[in-house]
Amino acid sequence: MTRLFLYVEGQTEESFVREVLAPHLYYYGYTEVVPRPTGGIRPWPSAKRDIVRFLKQDAGRVVSTMVDFYGLPQSGSGSWPGMKNANTAHYPEKARTVEKELLADVCLDMGENFNPRRFIPYVMMHEFEAMLFSDCAAFSRGIGRPTLANQFQTIRNAFASPEEIDDSPLSAPSKRVEKLVPGYTKPILGTLAAFEVGLEAIRRECPHFGCWLNRLEAVPTASSGQSATDFQ
Repeated sequence: MTRLFLYVEGQTEESFVREVLAPHLYYYGYTEVVPRPTGGIRPWPSAKRDIVRFLKQDAGRVVSTMVDFYGLPQSGSGSWPGMKNANTAHYPEKARTVEKELLADVCLDMGENFNPRRFIPYVMMHEFEAMLFSDCAAFSRGIGRPTLANQFQTIRNAFASPEEIDDSPLSAPSKRVEKLVPGYTKPILGTLAAFEVGLEAIRRECPHFGCWLNRLEAVPTASSGQSATDFQ
């Protein structure tokens, strides 16, 4: 049995995991998918303590993260591993640089017998709303504003991928949506839109998300036949 614990940034990500991601992963063999919202990004030492504790509590548990790259602390005692190097990396490598450092740091705390497949960090480059631009017509239908499809598509067309929308606090994905949809509420409308857009469209248009989803899907199959002790 494989149980997944997701360390997520806020209510929007929590709702997405519960309503959209979890049912999909149950099909692949997970017996439990539980998001833990943190109420915002916490300093890495605090976040790591939780992650390590969750891993040690249950040898059959896999832990992942769903956090926003540009929200991660970059300096001081609370900085997240890899952020300094990521800032000088080419765009496609920024999130992967942080993910590799997070994995290395957790593995160090867990000890040499730890199976690194049990921790699958995922760092989104931007806000959750960026992924909704994977299918702009579906996005607009999901929030009950189908006439906005072309305007959403214009935003999408300015970037190579929805994952690249974008790194300014004033023009972040949710800010762009709020300008077109006054009163936009992230947890409710964001989840409705994600239902309509669908995981396959997000996987197709957002390669970094797609890579993460592929890895999550593969875990139950890879661990089948192993005991809890083997999975440590």
